[in-house]
Amino acid sequence: MSAVTASLCSTLLFVGLFVFVSADQKNITAGQNVTLTCRAPNNNIGVIEWSRADLKEEVYVLLYRDGHFDPDHQHPYFKNRVDLQDRKMKDGDVSVILKNVTTADTGTYECRVQKDRDSLKLISIIYLHVVDPPGQPGGDTEDGGKEDGSVGLKVGLPVAIFLLLFVVVAFLIYRKHQKGVL
Repeated sequence: MSAVTASLCSTLLFVGLFVFVSADQKNITAGQNVTLTCRAPNNNIGVIEWSRADLKEEVYVLLYRDGHFDPDHQHPYFKNRVDLQDRKMKDGDVSVILKNVTTADTGTYECRVQKDRDSLKLISIIYLHVVDPPGQPGGDTEDGGKEDGSVGLKVGLPVAIFLLLFVVVAFLIYRKHQKGVL
């Protein structure tokens, strides 16, 4: 296998991993509601697990299985504060709304989905940073609390465009190399 082919294959593998597990960062002011976005590949969803890295295992931000929410495995801090954005999960949307956030909600949230009889798969990782409102104890945000939480898009979109251009250029070089060999 030529170096160009190996480079193309490794780039495509990296792009494939990038597409299936998305990471995002949301900055929000305390007291607001926030949507933690997660979209599964299709509608055959059996289990949804929203967890936070610092919670012990078997206790979740939200657990949905067998067509119902499972409050017995939900952390008490999140009871009556989270809900699916779309309970019908149209187009695989398993995003959750976290209501009336506080600085204690700051952390890394993970969305895992199980389709049919498959194993649970990590779909999305979101780092949520909650700050006190401007003028409140705890400090202000640099933009006066107006940051929109789209840092992942601001960083991810240019990276995705760069990777796409890289793949196209690598493919053209590969094709030119193949024509020269024939």
